[in-house]
Amino acid sequence: MENGGNSLEAKIEALLNVEKQMRQIGDVAGTRKAVTDILQLCIDAGAWATLNEQIVLISKRRGKLKQLDRLPDSAIVIFVKLEIVPTDRFQWRSGGILDMAVQAIVHQAMQYIDKTPDLDSKIELIKTLNSVSAGKIYVEIERARLIKKLAKIKEEQGQIAEAADLMQEIAVETFGAMAKTEKIAFILEQVRLCLDRQDYVRAQILARKISPRVFEADPSKEKKTKEGESIVEEAPADIPSLLELKRIYYQLMIRYYSHNNDYLEICRCYKSIYEIPSVKEDPAHWIPVLRKICWYLVLSPHDPMQSSLLNSTLEDKNLSEIPHFRLLLKQLVTMEVIIWTSLWNTFKDEFENEKNMLGGSLGEKAAEDLRLRVIEHNIHVVSKYYSRVTLKRLADLLCLNLQEAEKHLSDMVVSKALVAKIDRPMGVVCFQTAKDSNEILNSWSTNLEKLLELVEKSCHQIHKETMVHKAALRA
Repeated sequence: MENGGNSLEAKIEALLNVEKQMRQIGDVAGTRKAVTDILQLCIDAGAWATLNEQIVLISKRRGKLKQLDRLPDSAIVIFVKLEIVPTDRFQWRSGGILDMAVQAIVHQAMQYIDKTPDLDSKIELIKTLNSVSAGKIYVEIERARLIKKLAKIKEEQGQIAEAADLMQEIAVETFGAMAKTEKIAFILEQVRLCLDRQDYVRAQILARKISPRVFEADPSKEKKTKEGESIVEEAPADIPSLLELKRIYYQLMIRYYSHNNDYLEICRCYKSIYEIPSVKEDPAHWIPVLRKICWYLVLSPHDPMQSSLLNSTLEDKNLSEIPHFRLLLKQLVTMEVIIWTSLWNTFKDEFENEKNMLGGSLGEKAAEDLRLRVIEHNIHVVSKYYSRVTLKRLADLLCLNLQEAEKHLSDMVVSKALVAKIDRPMGVVCFQTAKDSNEILNSWSTNLEKLLELVEKSCHQIHKETMVHKAALRA
């Protein structure tokens, strides 16, 4: 036994007897006071091992409180997070009669976690409380917070995998009484740990539990809790605001999409961060984000979504603050061939400055992808102006050799970004779309209608000239 010896043991034994009497007569307040006094005695004596023993002992006491009809409504509102049914009877969410003593000791002991003398005592107390609260729905929120604390300790010790496994044990999305911001923060912590251990599949599964629309909700318009509905706890003070959680969410998604170079999704994430009011109001924040949006737009393959984002970004008035990037985006929307060497010489310094943003090994890959996007843009431009072109002329326009020009053109056709056919013996590329029989018949029908209209108009003009000529002869 630690400080206090037999004296502490005697006091605890006396309080246990009091707790038993209060429990048997159904006195909720008395029971709670007895168990919390036991914990306080252990803390005052510095007996941390005894504290853990008493927590386990109290949680296993026999003869739970028979309080179904004895507890007033006010006590339920204060002590229990439950649903109140219209008949003034209480539906215990645990499926049985709620053990108020367990709830009391968990609440009380959680306040002592930061007061532990060393790390080992802290871990042992957290594990004890975790084992006591396991499977008890009325302390599910407290257990989630305990697991989060334990995972943080594991992470500080460098045990990332163990921390991630601990966090994944808790499914906070099913906790009706937990505040929305605390749920989101907990899931984001799960995602971050999965990304740290490079478990991208599980990170994606966890991230899908958060709908991006939840960040657009107005907290002032949230429905207030009505009678008969579950009571939602207030989020702890260390939980970030909804807008801050939005920024954290998209930063984690940028990390996820970066591992497979999904430039368009990274761009959309930065676009969402750019729309946050605190970012958009401060040029020191929005200018770096807007630069990243421009770079990732340029790196993204051409498709309708990329085109839409490109045009909306060009319409942004803030883009005038960074004219170099406005010029870069303008070149992509202009139907003119871009000379790669000229473009690279112009934006090479800007690209080197952004290498920190692109990140280490991704820098070189991004440079290759930038050149590839310029080649794809040039092929699109050529397909707009030519229906047929020789492969040699195409290679000259793209500043490539024949083999490279054919390879890039073939890749675009395979990815269905372009419709083209190559006549290799003749060395000719045809950009015309293949038509099916219905389209051909429709075009013939249209041509015949135009021909008949021209014949009718010609006949009318001939008849008119004949009438004018006959009238002149009679005169």
